[in-house]
Amino acid sequence: MNYPVSELDKITPGIGEILKTNKIRTTARLIENARTPKKRITLAERTGIPVSQILRCVTMADRLRVKGVGRDHAELLEVAGVKTVQDLRYRNPANLAEAIAAANAKRKCLSLLPSEKVVARWIADAKKLKNEVSY
Repeated sequence: MNYPVSELDKITPGIGEILKTNKIRTTARLIENARTPKKRITLAERTGIPVSQILRCVTMADRLRVKGVGRDHAELLEVAGVKTVQDLRYRNPANLAEAIAAANAKRKCLSLLPSEKVVARWIADAKKLKNEVSY
């Protein structure tokens, strides 16, 4: 899925505006401009955003590519230990659903948690996605 970069403002307040002034308006465009370590360094130099923050935003954008995963879900996946789409591919749906519930208990992001069936669909979709980000 493709989202506006303003969705990333919760990670780093104001990052959406900085990226927009650098002609990066969507999460797909962010991935395109920061998919490799070298590109992330170049983007950091161009924008003044620390490389670590760019990497965190890119991994969030990567998780947002999974069908059915919105910003809150992507955040909970990160808290539950899923950093990338590659990580998601190898997760057990039951265990991940439990980890998401535990993460939500700490963060209180969602009022309705994804079921194990929904988590299984995310995992299946992640397996179909091409690797876009290298580390």
